[in-house]
Amino acid sequence: MPPINWTDFSGLWTYVASRPLLFSNLEFFILFFIFYTLYLLLLRSFNLRLLLTTIFSLFFYYKCTGGPVNLWVVYSYPFVLLIFSAVVDFFLGHFIYQAPSKAGKLLFLILSLVFNLGMLVYFKYTNFFIGIFNSTLHTNWALQNIYLPAGISFFVFQTLSYSIDVYRGQIQPVSAGMKDLRSFLRSFLDFGFFVTFFPQLLAGPIVRAADFLPQIRKKPHLSKEQMGRAMILIMSGLFKKAIISDYISVNYVDRVFENPSLYSGLENLVATYGYAIQIYCDFSGYSDMAIGLALLLGFTLPDNFHTPYRSSSIQEFWRRWHISLSSWLRDYLYISLGGNRKGKFFTYFNLMITMVLGGLWHGASWVFIAWGALHGFALAIDRALSIPNRFWGNPAMRAFIIVLMVQFALQGSLYGLASSGGISPEQLASLSFSNLVFFSLALLLTLLATSIDVLSNRQILGPWVGTFLTFHFVTFCWILFRSGALNNPNPPLETTSMVLTQIGSAFHGELWGQLWSGYKPVLFLIVLGYVLHFMPDRWYAFWDKLFERSPVPVQALVLALVVWLVIQTASADVVPFIYFQF
Repeated sequence: MPPINWTDFSGLWTYVASRPLLFSNLEFFILFFIFYTLYLLLLRSFNLRLLLTTIFSLFFYYKCTGGPVNLWVVYSYPFVLLIFSAVVDFFLGHFIYQAPSKAGKLLFLILSLVFNLGMLVYFKYTNFFIGIFNSTLHTNWALQNIYLPAGISFFVFQTLSYSIDVYRGQIQPVSAGMKDLRSFLRSFLDFGFFVTFFPQLLAGPIVRAADFLPQIRKKPHLSKEQMGRAMILIMSGLFKKAIISDYISVNYVDRVFENPSLYSGLENLVATYGYAIQIYCDFSGYSDMAIGLALLLGFTLPDNFHTPYRSSSIQEFWRRWHISLSSWLRDYLYISLGGNRKGKFFTYFNLMITMVLGGLWHGASWVFIAWGALHGFALAIDRALSIPNRFWGNPAMRAFIIVLMVQFALQGSLYGLASSGGISPEQLASLSFSNLVFFSLALLLTLLATSIDVLSNRQILGPWVGTFLTFHFVTFCWILFRSGALNNPNPPLETTSMVLTQIGSAFHGELWGQLWSGYKPVLFLIVLGYVLHFMPDRWYAFWDKLFERSPVPVQALVLALVVWLVIQTASADVVPFIYFQF
């Protein structure tokens, strides 16, 4: 028998910067198996089970984020910051509830907002604001060496919603019945469990207290169907993340976006389509695994994705993409700004503000603000055209107007670049021609679809053309989003400009044969990702039911096959989930 490698075993319990703990790692499943065995043994003891899960959640967060060895400073270890945040928000929520007057409740709510948003601004936006200050006033303030705790945007939004809901009277705090030390410890344990619950801690779904807190003290129940459903979610998440997203990212998309000018326009366009399916598979894969793991523990988390690229309008897209964030922004930001209660102008203005701040939430960069502004602008247009008119209210026409506005803005930007020497006259002519070709195609499809729909008095082609145009608008915006990635070697706007310039002026479609021969697995997985995404829901329902009703050995065999595929396609480098940077 070979000797046990105790070094590898001890590595399970310590943070390794080169291999942070991810749901898609074998190491995670080893640790989860150990935890889950203890969890099942403690099913009859609520407090011990909650305490075990909270400790494991903090350990999981430490294994994902690490940090310098200095506990005297509260944020030196990110998990210490997480504990500190939970303590502060627990007491502020209690003070909001106990305050005898509206003014007192408002004061403690403001303190909660200042603490949570201040913490988020410090860690995430300090250097961004220093850069703006330096460029505006021509100063030379040094950028700070600030460690960004993974998932801070998610747990800040989660605790903020708790404070706001208590202030609005929509929920009672966990401390509502607190009267002695025992009830205090029980209340704080419940709140700590809510804040640190590891499946959704780093990248959501953003869980509302009103949905989650009532589940904490219920005895977990897991039927055979629920077990099957949990396994399906975990396997589908693994497949999307480790097999599709990671493979096309490492072997193609990252290479192109790191230096777009080295690749033809065709290769840049394929990389753009590849990133669209990569980010979907990466983020929805995490959400699937989070929901599946929570279900194994007896907790129900909200759905976070529902085939967003099938959307025939931008409004529908945001009802399907990152549902927990879009609903959070709607309920706590858009409605707080006034929503649609103050007339059309302020409705559209509030949409813009909400989406710009939503873009800034994703990252401290102007490209994320531009990304949010584009989506806000599109939402405003789509909402304005959502009228009972068979022509202007047609999904194809609404999506076309959005594309038309973006085309005008893009063309204006091209003339600006040409006048400043950013692009040559030849590139301007080529880019303008490409712009015109796409505009003509979009116009032709839109007129055809709306004419047939108006004449038939039914929406036959409109939703299909609307889906095509909405997808391309979203994919165009993803270029900005990907350019703002933390590991991108070039300035974000420069990356965006290079990608669009190559697509519009150096397409070289004749290179398709070389692209196919050199990247067959990548292209296959990109196509597979889109095929699976656009498959009818009834097909998924059929296979889900078939799996849930299968014998346990069959389920285990399918799980083993997925794990084997993950191992076969795994990269030597760890590929973190994209949304961990937020």
